[in-house]
Amino acid sequence: MNSRERLLTAMNFQEPDRVPFDLGSTQVTGINEIAYRNLRKAYGLPDKEVVYSDQIQGLALPDEDFLQLIGVDTRGIFPLNAHNWNVQVTDGGDYWMYHDEWGITYRKPKVNGLYFSILQEPLKNERLTPDSIKNHPWPDFKDPIRIQGLKALADEYHSKGFAVVVKDPFAGIFEMSQRICGMDYLLMLMASEPELAGLLFDKMLELKIDFFTMALPILQDSIDVVGLMDDYGTQVSQLISPRMFRNQIKPRLKEVFDCVKAYAPNAKRFFHSCGNVRPLIPDFLEIGVQILNPIHVRAAGMDPFELKKDYGDKIVFWGGGVDTQGILPMGTPQQVRDDVKRNLEALMPGGGYIFNTIHDIQADVPPENLVAMIETLHTYGVY
Repeated sequence: MNSRERLLTAMNFQEPDRVPFDLGSTQVTGINEIAYRNLRKAYGLPDKEVVYSDQIQGLALPDEDFLQLIGVDTRGIFPLNAHNWNVQVTDGGDYWMYHDEWGITYRKPKVNGLYFSILQEPLKNERLTPDSIKNHPWPDFKDPIRIQGLKALADEYHSKGFAVVVKDPFAGIFEMSQRICGMDYLLMLMASEPELAGLLFDKMLELKIDFFTMALPILQDSIDVVGLMDDYGTQVSQLISPRMFRNQIKPRLKEVFDCVKAYAPNAKRFFHSCGNVRPLIPDFLEIGVQILNPIHVRAAGMDPFELKKDYGDKIVFWGGGVDTQGILPMGTPQQVRDDVKRNLEALMPGGGYIFNTIHDIQADVPPENLVAMIETLHTYGVY
């Protein structure tokens, strides 16, 4: 059984020869550049200049020698920037500065900086009006350069037996709107001026539809999974009430999933939301989500045994393999092994499970803990 067959079998709720393994196929299943270089060294691989899959998060795009050595089954293809905009990191004194194609300004400390954080949202507070939404210089997601070379790369991965994942080119409708006008302001708008918030959500919906209607007719036969992302959960509850989600986000999210289903009917539909999203899982199923990530098992309501019992034959679980908040960075290798083994016991029976950490691997994770995680997966993730 090759990697693609393994993933397809698991996603069809059947047991393959072993649990499929993803690392780095999306920007929510990745590894920080520092942790990546440390892990390469631990495996005796030569140091390489890091290529980023996500510069803001500092995520490395894992090299093929590494992926094959540790047995990763998935390969990601990543949409590019539009033809009229190039990534430029500039010198800002004590910070590295980054201005993206949305008009958002980010910065990262030069000393001990790991991530670019938002410094300025382009339409924050009083700058957000119907006219400013209409007239803002939005990125062009119909530009075919965004998928230049991706079909050939996906076909090459398929020819080598790997499963292929393509992610949408920007954050979710809710999260990207926060980056445009500020999280606190958006939440107030959703409560006090839902019509204005809705105009911004509609713009995000339009841009997502622009991308998928351009890209998926070209990529559809070359991909196995289409990944979409947003964030609705916290450690204990949800960022917005289920009622607010259902009124303001869910109808628009359904349009995105309907579009993906129409243009890539054979690809599975992956959705990422951190935190406790247990009350929203029935809604996700209703709008066409087939795969849920990252299975935040340390959050309230997200016990893996209970999730598997209630939804294990309805939705594929992708992630949840190890506690990335506590055990992976701060535990011993044995604690990592025990945690991985427990989560495998909960999630792998009957298929419907792809192993990954709970979101991205951070910079401070000891390489010996990552080695323990990978070894335990390959030892106990066998059917």
